[in-house]
Amino acid sequence: MSDPEHRNDAEMTADDGSSSLSDAALLERTADGAKRLRSAIAAAVVGQDDVVEAMLITLAARGHALLVGVPGLAKTLLVSSLARALDLSFGRVQFTPDLLPADITGTDVLHEQHGSRSLRFQPGPIFHNLVLADEVNRTPPKTQAALLEAMQERKVTVGTATHALPDPFQVFATRNPIEQEGTYPLPEAQLDRFLLEIHVTYPSEAEEREVARRTTSGKPPAIAAVLKADEVRAIGRLIPRIPVTDEAVDLAVRLTRATRPGAERAAQEVRDYVRYGAGPRGSQALVIAAKARAALRGEAAADVDDVRALLIPALRHRIVLSYRAEADGVRDVDVLSAVERSVR
Repeated sequence: MSDPEHRNDAEMTADDGSSSLSDAALLERTADGAKRLRSAIAAAVVGQDDVVEAMLITLAARGHALLVGVPGLAKTLLVSSLARALDLSFGRVQFTPDLLPADITGTDVLHEQHGSRSLRFQPGPIFHNLVLADEVNRTPPKTQAALLEAMQERKVTVGTATHALPDPFQVFATRNPIEQEGTYPLPEAQLDRFLLEIHVTYPSEAEEREVARRTTSGKPPAIAAVLKADEVRAIGRLIPRIPVTDEAVDLAVRLTRATRPGAERAAQEVRDYVRYGAGPRGSQALVIAAKARAALRGEAAADVDDVRALLIPALRHRIVLSYRAEADGVRDVDVLSAVERSVR
């Protein structure tokens, strides 16, 4: 018997910690939990299977995601449905031009009791396990920076005191790509802190017909929590331990380096249309996201197929296109498709 105080993460159970689990057993539970999450979210959201998969990858990898799409495509519903399917606290911040950093992080307030006064920290809406940052590009850079710093450091400093954020702490931000008036584009350095940029597209005709029928027929379906907080934490600890093939790591690095216009074997599209390519964090994102994808599918190791599947969401927000690309109508996905063809 092992000493309970010195058990490693692999030995911890995904529910109550009373019995030990091997990584193989935890991997099986991870795949089963992913199936239950997909089913729970599908009760409220029609279609968007690829988006849900990318969100689950982000969740398992303990990362943050930026959801991009025009209004009315259920971006907010997707995040809130995921939160309801998890036994985690959920907070929502509606970003507006007059939002201040303290409105997100919290602030010290004067508290009076028995004739004495003291400052007491009042936590902001960011102090939840899962945070929806709605229309993050509608607030000024100073407020954006407060959120993105918390995403990176997983703690908040107010005055002279530092407050740890809950574990897990993950942000799903949304952005509307078509409105430019009254918006503040996220700087590239801040975009780099999102593990994935997930684009939400229009539903198919059959899916839209089901949306129209379902949303106009009585109360919305209830979503029960299908994963406990301890299970989510156990999955998050498992992902870094998932093996990855040398070929997959090599591919991740070569794909990332191929986005840089100065690279020796950069595709012509990269040389013509990219100002700055992805940094080393792009390679890291591809590897950890590939591990999460493999685990959610119950696979014992991540391979090159997992890396290739995540090329666009992991790197599209990490490259900076030139003005020529905009003039010629070239998109980030076009450049990354050329990168994928050039790296074999």
